Amino acid sequence: MGIRIISALVAIPLFLFVIINKGIILDFSVLILSLIAIHEFFNAFRNIQIFPCKKIGFLSIVLMSFITFQEMSLKWIMLWFFICTLMILMKILFSKSLDIIASAITAVGIFYIVFFMYHIVFVAHLSKYNDLIWMIFIVAFSTDTFAYFSGYLLGSKKLCPTISPKKTIEGAIGGVLGSVIISAWFGYYVIPQIFIHCIIIGFIGSILGQIGDLTASIFKRYTGIKDYGKLMPGHGGVLDRFDSILFTGPVVYYYMIFFL
Repeated sequence: MGIRIISALVAIPLFLFVIINKGIILDFSVLILSLIAIHEFFNAFRNIQIFPCKKIGFLSIVLMSFITFQEMSLKWIMLWFFICTLMILMKILFSKSLDIIASAITAVGIFYIVFFMYHIVFVAHLSKYNDLIWMIFIVAFSTDTFAYFSGYLLGSKKLCPTISPKKTIEGAIGGVLGSVIISAWFGYYVIPQIFIHCIIIGFIGSILGQIGDLTASIFKRYTGIKDYGKLMPGHGGVLDRFDSILFTGPVVYYYMIFFL
């Protein structure tokens, strides 16, 4: 527990510095986090003798970073999807050994980690209400915290015992309620003009964030690992901390695009 607290005390000021400053600092931070996260994801599958292509994964991140410095319109994102898919298919065509599973995991890693992760940057680059970038993390962290304590104090009915034995239905409900409360507080004091929208984002984001948590657990269970990495002692790797954020980022971005 002590190591876990120390890690958090080191990480929190760094996190606040990045989010407050946004701009190139945030873009570069997401680039680094994406590189580490996809490295962790691919390494997990090496544990079961599946070897995704890290070079393609890293290149996809470099290309996405380049796109975020451009107009970042739909045509650029579609070009990114095309290039990534083309690279994976060419890898299959020209490899000496035909490993479809490894190529499929390469694709999953790129789209699940890189594309989802970069929604943090997409939100930061929006001109209106870009303070909602805080909601990505508020929703994820408040859900995790309230779900933990709700499950610990009240939990009895298992949510997904075959995927994550410790998670309970009571914990999941507590996580949603906690996210809504903290999101409402944030909206009321920081962006009161969209107070109701913050509550809705808190509700939807909490549900999707918990799905993101379970998704990461599925991959860990399948590959037989406990944590994705050891970057943060007591917390695991980047993916262990960002599994929910990978899903709350898109929720915030698409809600802003379609409703704000």
